[in-house]
Amino acid sequence: MTDLYTPFLEATRNVFHLMLDLSEISDRPAERLGSGEELDVSIGFIGDLKGEVIYRLPHQTSLGIVTIMSGMEFDAVDEFVTSAISEIANIISGNVLTMLAERDLTCDILPPVLKSPDDEEDYKHPNNILITSEVGDVCLDIRLELAK
Repeated sequence: MTDLYTPFLEATRNVFHLMLDLSEISDRPAERLGSGEELDVSIGFIGDLKGEVIYRLPHQTSLGIVTIMSGMEFDAVDEFVTSAISEIANIISGNVLTMLAERDLTCDILPPVLKSPDDEEDYKHPNNILITSEVGDVCLDIRLELAK
């Protein structure tokens, strides 16, 4: 199985830097980020890799990101915040596709879907990244495997 950690980390760093002007970004493997007060956005992958990536953001992180993007303060995760976070997940995943293509992996992504991950699903090659920035934590739950 190819290394998926690096493309997702680099794509997230690039998008956070270019779109949100966040530069202090660190990472570590994560078991799971789950406080109950989080926004989970799933992006499906099809092609040489199949599965999904779940972008898991605590509400405070989601609100901080959307405040930076829009210049407006938000005090609750509403439809606007959800849409903006879904678009960030979509952009990061699109950047990952470019990096995977450089490794001769052809994939496409599906539209973002709000989701609560099913902990019972078993993935052969789980990769979880906890990314920390000035605005808060983001967990990427990478549930992808090579298509057969």
